[in-house]
Formats: sequence, structure tokens, C-alpha cells
Amino acid sequence: MNSSQPPTPESPASRDTDAARTAAKGRPTRSRKEAEAARRRPLVVSDRKEARRRDRERSRARQMEAQQALVTGDEAKMPLQHRGPERRRVRDLVDTRHNVAEYFFPVALVFMIVALVLPLIDQSLYLAMSTLLIALLWGGIAICVIDAFFLRRRLRAALTEEFGEVKRGLVGYGIMRAIQIRRFRLPKPQVKHGGAPVEPKKPRAKR
Repeated sequence: MNSSQPPTPESPASRDTDAARTAAKGRPTRSRKEAEAARRRPLVVSDRKEARRRDRERSRARQMEAQQALVTGDEAKMPLQHRGPERRRVRDLVDTRHNVAEYFFPVALVFMIVALVLPLIDQSLYLAMSTLLIALLWGGIAICVIDAFFLRRRLRAALTEEFGEVKRGLVGYGIMRAIQIRRFRLPKPQVKHGGAPVEPKKPRAKR
């Protein structure tokens, strides 16, 4: 005796019900496999122009935040090339001393302007002063090199004592900072000449 039973034919009522569901949704019901594949599909912003605009806004906000951190001294938000205790120590060592270069280069700029303008005013005076100007420029450069040598020694000694080594690029980082005019240095100096901390500026009282 065969125990298997023939498949029950689908009733007209069942077919009508499935057709009604399909018509109501406007599409056939997805299988379980199709539904799982749809859930695994990554979410992609359809409007690429809007996505690029948002990326630009986020990038601009990060840049403004980093620029503000260079002024306030918030190291956590500074660009990577200024972060770390070693670089902060280098900045403080440079900012505590009177560096020759920070005073010489503005003077040298004035000398160069004079050397360009003076021939237009008085050629004979320029010829008489040209040797003096050249001597002053080269003499100043020589003094800056000697001062940078002493700064290099001080940086290496302090970094070795405090951190046990001098990482590559730290000495050059300090010398480049020493060349800059103090007012225009970024990050802003956090110590005065001599080592006293810079007092934060008080906000102006509103009238």
C-alpha cells in the first residue's frame, strides 16, 4: 500500500488571495533570500552632489577648528605635525629665548628694500652704501648661523635629558620656529621670553 498522497491542488480561492496581495502591493512578494540580500546591500547616498557638499563642509569645519587650536594652544585639535610633548617642549625652549634671527630678518628685509629703492633716488649714494649693506647682511646671516648652532645644542641636550632621545626632525622644527617673528608663530607661544607663562587675554568688556 502506497502511503504517499498526491499533492493537494491549489484551490481557486488561494490563487485569488495571492493575486489580490500582489495587486495591492503593486509587485510580487519577495522571497526570504531576496529580502536578506536587500538588507545586506550598503546604504549609498543617491545625491552625489549633496554628499560632496557635506564632505566639503566637514573638511572646512575641521580646518577652522585646527586653525583656532593653533591660536588657543589646544594641542588635541592641532595638526599632527605640532602634537606631542617633544614638540611642545621644543616650542617652549625656542620661545623662552631671544633668537637673533627673529630680529635680524625684519631688518634684513628693510635693507633689501633700501637696496632696491636707493639706486632710483641717488645712484652715487647707492654705490657708496652698497658695500656697507652687503657687509651688514652677510654679517647678520653669520650671527644667525652661530645662534642657531647654540640653539641646536640646547635643544638636543634638553630633549635627551627629558625624553632619552632626540627624534628626527625635532631640531629642525625648533630652528625653523626660531627664524619666525614671534608674533606670527603658530602655534602661538605659550611662554614669554625668560620662561614665564603667557597670560590668557581677557575678553573686552562690552559697552
